[in-house]
Amino acid sequence: MANGRDRREPVFDAPAEQAGELEFRLSPEDRAGGTMARRRASGPGGGRPSRPKKAKRRGGRSLFSKLIYAGLVLCLWGVIGVGGIVAYYASQLPPIDQLAVPKRPPNIAILASDGSFLANRGETGGRTVTLKELPPYLPRAFVAIEDRRFYDHYGIDPIGIARAVYRNLSNSGGLQGGSTLTQQLAKNLFLTQERTASRKIQEAILALWLERNYSKDQLLELYLNRVYFGAGAYGVEAAAQRYYGKSARSVSLSEAAVLAGLVQSPSRLAPNRYPERAQARAELVIAAMNDLGFITPGMTKTALSAPAEPVRPNGAGSANYAADYVMDVLDDFVGTVESDIVVSTTVEPALQSAAERVLVDELNAKGQKFNVSQGAVVAMQPDGAVKALVGGRNYETSQFNRAIAARRQPGSSFKPFVYLAAMERGYTPDMVMEDAPVAYKGWAPKNYDRKYRGPITIRDALALSLNTVAVKLNMEVGPKTVAQTAQRLGISSPLQANGSLALGTSEVTPLELVSAYAAFANGGIGVTPYVITQVKTTDGKLIYKRPSSGGLGRVIDPGVVAQMNDMMHNVFVIGTAQKAQIPGWTLAGKTGTTDDYKDAWFVGFSGNLVAGVWLGNDDGALTKRVTGGNLPTEVWHNFMTAALKDKQPVPLPGLERMRTPSDIPGAGAGGPRYANADGEGSWVAPAPQRRASREKNFFEKLFGL
Repeated sequence: MANGRDRREPVFDAPAEQAGELEFRLSPEDRAGGTMARRRASGPGGGRPSRPKKAKRRGGRSLFSKLIYAGLVLCLWGVIGVGGIVAYYASQLPPIDQLAVPKRPPNIAILASDGSFLANRGETGGRTVTLKELPPYLPRAFVAIEDRRFYDHYGIDPIGIARAVYRNLSNSGGLQGGSTLTQQLAKNLFLTQERTASRKIQEAILALWLERNYSKDQLLELYLNRVYFGAGAYGVEAAAQRYYGKSARSVSLSEAAVLAGLVQSPSRLAPNRYPERAQARAELVIAAMNDLGFITPGMTKTALSAPAEPVRPNGAGSANYAADYVMDVLDDFVGTVESDIVVSTTVEPALQSAAERVLVDELNAKGQKFNVSQGAVVAMQPDGAVKALVGGRNYETSQFNRAIAARRQPGSSFKPFVYLAAMERGYTPDMVMEDAPVAYKGWAPKNYDRKYRGPITIRDALALSLNTVAVKLNMEVGPKTVAQTAQRLGISSPLQANGSLALGTSEVTPLELVSAYAAFANGGIGVTPYVITQVKTTDGKLIYKRPSSGGLGRVIDPGVVAQMNDMMHNVFVIGTAQKAQIPGWTLAGKTGTTDDYKDAWFVGFSGNLVAGVWLGNDDGALTKRVTGGNLPTEVWHNFMTAALKDKQPVPLPGLERMRTPSDIPGAGAGGPRYANADGEGSWVAPAPQRRASREKNFFEKLFGL
């Protein structure tokens, strides 16, 4: 029997993992024995331990798997990061469930008396239009050049974004392109115009919301009515009116192409300032429309061969002064405007154009020579309906409306109120006054020519604009009475009830002076000037209609009106307005010149029209001897000649026939002439015969006997 130490137990080959485990389980003593430990761990025969077969390596697949894994992780983190960014910027917006498209500021369309368009007012510059109102090629032009996949995407265009990213990377510029029409609309409705990544993210969020809540046609309609076209025009209707003087409903294909191309850069592509740039851009729009099949080749050829021509400003733009006046008084009738409205006015286009033309022509021809740079013209019917209102030489240069806002000294054109106050207290046109030096508490007013004519009738004193007689009458009836008389007729500016009031030293506006004269033209009824006849919504709902009856009631007795019209007609016969006569018409009025030649006026009227002219300088600079009897009278005459052309003469209240120089004894062609108080030559009537009874009545009234 063999020795037990020599006995060998059978050993089975174990897998490498088990062999390792076996070695790991050896006691410290076995590991210290070294050889024994190796023998135990070895296979049969005590040789080297057998090596397990290694698994075949699949290095390619393992690397690919790792890349896939890493990519998925990166994508996951990217999604999380983008989601976090989107969530952050979304949190800066109002809650989605509270979002609403902001209401478009209302537009006020202002129409002339014949229904023609005068001007738009409001923040947008034009009314809202619907897609069905527009020619089909107009909205398609915007789609073609701004977002040709508009009807295919959901508010964000990945292809467009990729293109923008490429351009940004290659050009190293700011954010460019990539925005859909929906995104542009979102920006216009809810966001600022800054070009930042944060705004683009918010823009995309809002675009998705818009796409979810509105149809494509609704979005396009919103876009066309909100996008900015430059020059204060928001919306395609405002742009069409601004650049082509017509409604967007009437634009041609070539005009539509210009408008569509304009939104990319309104300041750089404005057709009225940069026509070559605008046309080049329009050609791109037309080409894009042709490529997409929006227009036929024939339409393309026609549009390219007939480029759009922007409308040039017509004259000095004076209709805008009338429109501004409309806006000044509109609140009194309709309150807060909530939606687009249409305002019908009394303004007559032909008279407005005539008033503008004669004023501008006069200033262009003589303004430099006489050092006068500005003027205003107001014309109204005797009932107060404003027919023309020109507030300055050129609206583009100055929007200050001198017709309604410039208070200037009226000079002698204020004297009719002095004479009216006297007539109402028993004075008569034939009563004789003394044209002689006068002084009140150290104040000694003089006539224009520094001459005195002695006894003269009140009628002729007004016609010749004698200061001495006007001041005497003012002091005799009382300055306070004169002020109250003028206010009764419609003068609303503050009046200083003093001696100089008779010479027009208290400032008034052209509009209120003309409206006060209207009471003479209509037989004694006080009027409040008006320009609005009715207001409607764009769908025809009536908001306001001026009542048929209006005015301030009777403010002058009919008999006194006849006296005043007779005296003011005499201004045309022997006085300072002889140059203003119009054959066949009975006219009346009064010139006015301030003592230092700062302001010159003429206000006159026929039986159917009252008009006033002011000339001067905004800074108060002295003119070179401009008087009411020269430049203002010329402007008035030229305007009234055009206004009364082809109209049947209307008599003045109280006057049955027109008085001419031949009606005045001794005023024939060879009669003497002398300078009147406004610097114009006049015929001299013979010295009037005093009547004892009239003189007695005069002194009785003067001294209260």
